[in-house]
Amino acid sequence: MNRAFPWLRKKAAPHENEDVLIRGLKVVIREKRIEDAKDDYAWRTDEELARLDATRPISMSYDAFLQYAEEELLYSTHFSKRLALDSLDGRHIGNCMYYDIDGRQGQAELGIMIGDRDYWGKGYGTEAVEMLLAHIFATTSLNRIYLHTLEWNSRARRSFAKSRFRDVKNVRRGGLNFMLMEVLRERWESDIESTDGASPAANKQRS
Repeated sequence: MNRAFPWLRKKAAPHENEDVLIRGLKVVIREKRIEDAKDDYAWRTDEELARLDATRPISMSYDAFLQYAEEELLYSTHFSKRLALDSLDGRHIGNCMYYDIDGRQGQAELGIMIGDRDYWGKGYGTEAVEMLLAHIFATTSLNRIYLHTLEWNSRARRSFAKSRFRDVKNVRRGGLNFMLMEVLRERWESDIESTDGASPAANKQRS
């Protein structure tokens, strides 16, 4: 796996923040910081982003949201892992997470949002998902990662398919139609090996 995803074995540079987990070719995955709250609030109150995320824009004040964010950082749980996405120059562009972690069944749900529109359609989301999957399978015993994406959101579905998610079935939730997609560890590892142990991102990094 390290051959396919060299960022898994790459240590942070001496000057790099300790909260950086993975540095890819386009995006950095790091721990959440309270400084993210300003961006997070703007994204969570954005009607278009809420529609793409199949939610409603939040209506709480920024002060209330900031308190909520502080408590979430202080009182993390074993059932979810929330992370931030930065561009290589340190700009906070979105978030990713895996949650509803079920150790007994060995599975968790994945979520991602690129909130900064300047980074839409440029491969940042695809790389982040690929990196997060590699990180999960390298550092946990989870065997199945799944997600629900809106059935009509063909762009998101194509992006997830690039990261080896496969359609499972249509799901109706909250009056909306979703496609349940999943990645199984065994199949994922087999796919990596069958492509000579290299993802497109890894090929670029080794060249």
